[in-house]
Amino acid sequence: MAQKFSIVRTVVQFRQYINEWREAGFSVGLVPTMGALHEGHFSLVDRSVAENDRTCVTLFVNPKQFIPNEDFDVYPRNEAADSKALKGRLVALLYAPPLDEMYPEGYITSVSVPGIGEILEGKFRPGFFTGVATVISKLLIQSSADRAYFGEKDYQQLRVIERMAADLDIPAEIIGCPTV
Repeated sequence: MAQKFSIVRTVVQFRQYINEWREAGFSVGLVPTMGALHEGHFSLVDRSVAENDRTCVTLFVNPKQFIPNEDFDVYPRNEAADSKALKGRLVALLYAPPLDEMYPEGYITSVSVPGIGEILEGKFRPGFFTGVATVISKLLIQSSADRAYFGEKDYQQLRVIERMAADLDIPAEIIGCPTV
């Protein structure tokens, strides 16, 4: 059965949808992305759709996970193509907040996962996993998702997110999915 596909840009709008779904007894799956969607992302979406009553995909290019001289300014962004691709996949909601919605003026809080976030890739990209943990913690809290889906391709990132969610008592089940 086809669902209505909607796009929201504010936390208030996002939570309104989630609250309506909760009142109806629906489970919620979350697939956080930075856009430029491809088959790997779609495999996460398909899994969420199969395991939840409603699936939300987020599209936010997070500046907090880029270090100086990385590709933030040229990171591919094509919301129209991404949203068109999601419409046919039974996604109920695309949350595409602007930068100032995620990090309003004066925002200073960050979430770090010492140890695991400072080795391997973290050693060469200082602050990267703090940026990841910060935005994912916000998205998990904003969405109140039952389950959130991440590719095993980014294995260290998956482990950072699992540890962060456990340490902060975020009740979403973090699900690692095979690399596609």
